[in-house]
Amino acid sequence: MRFLVALWLLSLPVAAQSTLAVCASNSKDYVVGAKLPPSGVFLNENGHWRHVGFNQPFIVALDYDPADPSTLYLAAGNGLFRAAKHGEEWTQLTGSDVTELRDVSVDPTDPKTIYFAYSHGIRVTHDRGQTWEELAATLHRRYTEAVRVDRAQSKRIVIGGEEGVFRSEDGGKTWLIAGAAGFQILRIEQSPQHACEWLATTQGAGLFASHDCAKTFENSGRIGVGRDLYSISFDPTNALRIALGGWGPGVAISEDGGKTWHERNHGLPRPDVWSVIFDPNHAGRIYASVQEEGMYVSDDAGLTWKPAGLEGSVAWRMKFIP
Repeated sequence: MRFLVALWLLSLPVAAQSTLAVCASNSKDYVVGAKLPPSGVFLNENGHWRHVGFNQPFIVALDYDPADPSTLYLAAGNGLFRAAKHGEEWTQLTGSDVTELRDVSVDPTDPKTIYFAYSHGIRVTHDRGQTWEELAATLHRRYTEAVRVDRAQSKRIVIGGEEGVFRSEDGGKTWLIAGAAGFQILRIEQSPQHACEWLATTQGAGLFASHDCAKTFENSGRIGVGRDLYSISFDPTNALRIALGGWGPGVAISEDGGKTWHERNHGLPRPDVWSVIFDPNHAGRIYASVQEEGMYVSDDAGLTWKPAGLEGSVAWRMKFIP
């Protein structure tokens, strides 16, 4: 009987594990002219942080190639980089005509197609960075802070800039205003469980939500109004749980799909948070990057927090890599 049980256990699918990758900069108490502390891309391997690649303090976002998750794409102050072999081998994919990149998004259905948002618009490549096309020519103000490809419809691109959320249904050739008109957008994310559910955070105007596949975004209550909300994370293990990270609110959690919110900062040194992310490998575990205080982790969905390394740093963006 024990032999049969052992065979049954071996036949069960093994849960896929993911590695947390962060774009972090260590600037606390830094003096101009001093040696730059380790900054750039860090991987969390079994609870230990490993710095990979170059010492680069201005990496603000990352994504990965779904066909080869060991390849990362990094949005930096001086261009877009491809970091192959788990971040060890770097190649710059853009020239001196683009600076101040803000976000990057790889098309999950076509990994050759990559979009990045930067200080003067949006660009796309369909050949993994060999050639680029500008997509912001028709926008009134081109500065773009956030870009996401709809995983259910690859031609649908959602962006956020100085004048709200915009949507394209043709891969960025034309743009339509989708909501939050006149407000600076800071972050846009799509629910991993429900493809038609989207959230967008703003600078001072709170949270905007879409329930119609990014066609329209409407204000979602008082959370974050008068503050800056920098981060959104949907919990992959709980379709109703969402986290926001912001300057002032710290970490706010919703357990009912965004209807109500509760600040959960017990154990954090200050309520100024740049980035939050739920761990897909552990239900209820969430990481937060606190301004120049490093990483913190909670195993009870934010009710209590403890330090998790990278002391003195700011992690601008985080992503779990399969």
